[in-house]
Amino acid sequence: MKQENNKNRNKTAVALGYDPGTDVAPKIIATGRGVLADKILDVAKESQIPIHKDERLASTLSKLELGDAIPKELYEVVSEILVFVDRMDRIKSKVLPRKDM
Repeated sequence: MKQENNKNRNKTAVALGYDPGTDVAPKIIATGRGVLADKILDVAKESQIPIHKDERLASTLSKLELGDAIPKELYEVVSEILVFVDRMDRIKSKVLPRKDM
């Protein structure tokens, strides 16, 4: 049980947002550790927002302030994730019926 509490306390979650009309790069819209990380993940799941697990990237991004754009050094890795998520969304929309119908 103690090990599970430690693992939860060390969990980090970061949410990115991107508006191609106004943003130069994706930016940090939420970040948290432990219980707050769980809440961020719960909101993402409830909202059907894709989740990508990458502890090193989350740790790096969590050091940024809310509203900060990701640094240029992370453009490539984040763009690969966004392309993957976009592909999964397209596949999912073809295979699964929409929930709002």
